[in-house]
Amino acid sequence: MRVRDWQDIMDDVVDSGVDPDGWRAVGGDRANGIGEDLYIGHPGVGVFQLKTYAKNPFEVQGVGAQVARRIDDELDPLFPGRGEREGQFGVQQPPQDEDDAKQKAKDLQTVVETHAEAPTSPGALFEDIMDALDSPAYGPMEFDHTDRPDPMADLTDTFEEAEQLLDAEFEDVVEEDVRRGFY
Repeated sequence: MRVRDWQDIMDDVVDSGVDPDGWRAVGGDRANGIGEDLYIGHPGVGVFQLKTYAKNPFEVQGVGAQVARRIDDELDPLFPGRGEREGQFGVQQPPQDEDDAKQKAKDLQTVVETHAEAPTSPGALFEDIMDALDSPAYGPMEFDHTDRPDPMADLTDTFEEAEQLLDAEFEDVVEEDVRRGFY
């Protein structure tokens, strides 16, 4: 397992080339210290674990690693199912240029107008928006902003060695940032 910057892990997610609506995620507060833990998985790619924190309102720091090459029968129940719509997440890429930005805005406007005029569901609107924005990864997510969702304990236990290694690397990142900030 190779620990890398969290942005490199997200680049792997974006560049995976799998069906974008097959991703699922579980996240919440870290068990010890500042920041958040996130597990993001796809049956065709595996599971990634991220540890991040907001260094300031404009910058996020963190580390991550691929902790499983596939989602097997043991891991599958720890992630929200495709039909579960309690929470959603989407990974976005900035438009490539001005023409791309205009086209995405036009596509998004069409989606919103269509859903405003016809019967719809929150899930259908979300999926159509993600498609219009050409999101490379999106799906159901269980996330707790003030605690850790129940499946996080099972995921942490399942990937205990990865958890210890990522925690140590993450603490080094935090310590370096804090030390720099107070010199």
